[in-house]
This record gives sequence, structure tokens and C-alpha cells, in this order.
Amino acid sequence: MTGPLLSTPPLPTPELTGPRWTVQAATPDALAGAPGLLLPHDGLPVADVRAHPERWQTLTLVTGALRRGVPVLGWGSGAALLGRALGAAVTPGTPDCSALPRGAQAHAWAGTQPLHWTVGRAVAWAETDLPPALLSAFLAALPGWSDRTPGSPLEAVGGVVAVRAVVTAFYARARADRLLGPVFAAHVTDWPAHLERVTAFWVTLLGGEPGAAAWRGNLNAAHAGLGVRAAHLGRWLALWDATAREVLPADAAALLSARAAVMGERLGRAAGAGGGTSQAGGA
Repeated sequence: MTGPLLSTPPLPTPELTGPRWTVQAATPDALAGAPGLLLPHDGLPVADVRAHPERWQTLTLVTGALRRGVPVLGWGSGAALLGRALGAAVTPGTPDCSALPRGAQAHAWAGTQPLHWTVGRAVAWAETDLPPALLSAFLAALPGWSDRTPGSPLEAVGGVVAVRAVVTAFYARARADRLLGPVFAAHVTDWPAHLERVTAFWVTLLGGEPGAAAWRGNLNAAHAGLGVRAAHLGRWLALWDATAREVLPADAAALLSARAAVMGERLGRAAGAGGGTSQAGGA
């Protein structure tokens, strides 16, 4: 990971992070490619956030970073935020202080409170002034923590770009298919809109994209009345699987095919109950 570090406000100065690293404001959609996340002390409460609803957004950001395996360093109130995101109790103070999260190792104590603790790729320093040596050690460790856990199935398959590539390639094949082509020719008049609609459906199905509107249609209703039989559904699934495996890496293709199979089973059950058979993923 060679991109900029992410940070919550106030952003650290270049003098603090050194010439190798640039720092930008943290956003959820930047987490997947971030080398690390900094949580500086900002003086705001952590134990009681009723007067600071924006704290919930920050906690969601920190939780997303931890889930993805993004290294996180917090100090002062940032350490308390990190502890709270890990499920630890937070005691009001100046600043608020986190108890030791489950599974964490305490490296130093200030009385009965953990001063310096780590768990996995999370590093906390409870005081408001971060020791330069601790920051240097954290930054030096980042290259060894470059692997990431996808934050959603959408990330696992390669994001919206990958989904759109599969959808586009699939429908190019389906329109030329002797079995499926006539169905689409009879029911789709605006192909660009159709491709965008199906892409939005798959993006939503795979976990959604930050800032993007979710697909809110009804799957069964969208596919009712097309006169499609079980043979069409089987052909759709086989063609979708073959397309995904040609466009995507094996693991990503297998994920898309598995989701399509579940969807096809659902549509097949609904069609059986309603006396007709529907088509998977074509709304």
C-alpha cells in the first residue's frame, strides 16, 4: 500500500508523519486501499456521545477499518474511540479512557488504566501526546501489513467496475443466445438503462457502494410475466457462470456464481408457487 495515510481530524502535520507519508481525511470508500488509519486526539467525548452524533460515523469508520485489516493508531480520545470500536468500556475523563479490549496486550499502564496497548493491527496510546517513537514504529510496520480483508462481497469481486464488466459481457452473450436472446429482444427496449439497472442490482446484492443509491426493486415482481421456463433459468445460470469465470479471477467468479445460484433457486421456487417460471437477474 503506497497511497496516503487516512486520518480523522485534526490531521497530523507533515512534520509528525515525515516526508514518506502524505495524510488525507478518512472516508469509508478510501479504506480498502489505505496503508493505515490515524485517530488523533480531538478532545471530544467518547464515553457519552449523545451530544456528538458525528461520533457514530467515526466509530463506523473505525469498525470498517478493523474489519478490513487496516492498521489503526489512536491516541488520546482517538485511543478511546479505538477501544470502544473493539467493544471495550470507556471511562469519562480528560481524555476519556478505554479499558483494555478483549485479547489486547498492555505494554504500559497509568495506574489502573492501560496506557499503551495493542491487539492485532490496532495500536493505542491513552495520553494526548503521542510519543514520536511509537508513531515511527507504527509507520515502519505498515509495509508488512499490506494485505487486506475485503469489507464486503462487492470488494471481494473487484468492485463496481468488475460487476459492470461481467454484466456487460454476459448480456452480449445472452442477446446472441438462441434460447435467451428472444426473451430479451421481446422485453428490453433500452439496453443502456437495462445494463445500469442490472449492475445496480448486483452492486446492492453484494453489499452496496458507499454513496451510491441502492437498488430497491422487487426481484420476483421484476421477473414475473416473462414466460420463461426452467430451461431458460438453467441456461442463464450456466452462461452467467461461464462469463464470470472468463472475466474475473477464480475466487471472485465463484462468489458471483454462488450468489446467482441462490438467486436462481429463489426465483425457481417463486415461479413454481405462482405457476410460471421466471428469469434470474434480467430485470
